[in-house]
Amino acid sequence: ILALAAKHNIPVIEDNAQAIGGSYTFSSGKKMKTGAMALMSTTSFFPSKNLGCYGDGGAMFTNDDALALKLKMVANHGQRVKYYHDLVGCNSRLDTLQAAILRVKLQHLDEYCDARRAVADYYDKAFANHPKITTPYLAPYAHHVYHQYTMILSDDVDRAQLIEKLKERGIPTMLYYPLACHKQKAFEKGARIFGDLKNTEWLSPRVLSLPIHTEMDEEQLKFISDSVLGLI
Repeated sequence: ILALAAKHNIPVIEDNAQAIGGSYTFSSGKKMKTGAMALMSTTSFFPSKNLGCYGDGGAMFTNDDALALKLKMVANHGQRVKYYHDLVGCNSRLDTLQAAILRVKLQHLDEYCDARRAVADYYDKAFANHPKITTPYLAPYAHHVYHQYTMILSDDVDRAQLIEKLKERGIPTMLYYPLACHKQKAFEKGARIFGDLKNTEWLSPRVLSLPIHTEMDEEQLKFISDSVLGLI
């Protein structure tokens, strides 16, 4: 994407909301952190994210000084000087309490990512070679941080029934996402789709995400994986 964008002088905005702490190795051997590869990137500090605050929050990143100034202005009612609005902006300032929490948690981001990888590794081994479960693919050039653990279920699995049975055992699951973006009502008239999105449409009714976070212990993981295997 970056090479194609550079060829046509198109700026790239990197969505790092679910990948903060991860990294990517290019074919040249160069390794970069996610969120640092494009002209600018965004991330979310929603509490469920790998680096989450205790409320809503987010950030934008860039190495371009002029763009950084503009982004700061947009996030602060378009102001560079208080009460002088050079742009039409919004109120998107991170409050001090959330910033203080994130400042402490940022020091532990690598630990959080390692803990999530350990959970994913447990699930991978528990579901390995199961004919009805496809575990997430781990690309050799990517350092995955597993914001979600999403598996693909075979066509003969009743996903809705599995979700309900797991819920009865106190095991939450999520669908990311039940309806693809191009199928959303909001985009019925304005969206332009070139070609088909057959992979998206095939995956949407088959994926299921299991609990994954930094504080899970082996007893919990065994209960979840055994429950899935017993119900599937």
